[in-house]
Amino acid sequence: MIKEVKGDILLTNAQAIAHGVAPNDHFDQGLALSLRENYPVMVKDFRHYCRVYNPHPGEAWMWGGVGGVRIINLMTQEPAKTAKGHPGKATLSNVDHSLKKLAKIVEEEQIRSVAIPKLATGVGGLDWEDVQPLIEKRLGHLKIPVFIYSLFQKNIKAEE
Repeated sequence: MIKEVKGDILLTNAQAIAHGVAPNDHFDQGLALSLRENYPVMVKDFRHYCRVYNPHPGEAWMWGGVGGVRIINLMTQEPAKTAKGHPGKATLSNVDHSLKKLAKIVEEEQIRSVAIPKLATGVGGLDWEDVQPLIEKRLGHLKIPVFIYSLFQKNIKAEE
């Protein structure tokens, strides 16, 4: 079940938050920055993961924190051209592959609900009209609630 909601994704009751990043992302923009501020250990673990596994766009990596927090990092964007550069833009192919990996993680880990922003449409630069059908295609069959945060409203809890 996919449901669009408005509010602050960081206040979700969903078991996992999925968001778009690039391999070796600095987590310095958009939702990634908020996640870095709230879960600095996740960013440290992500950097370690990237050094060890050298992930490519289209992949996904899940982090689990204290209290059952789960953040699923979807590699929707191209990596930065240099170590200090900003990530490249997202591609529909990367989004599609990442969402496919997300669905697999949800099923394998028996995740009961997921919150996701309008994936890859902010910093990633894609149009929602192109991304939304991919979310429907890859996550619509899941038998869990998938909350799409279509409008960010800081410190406001969505009606999930």
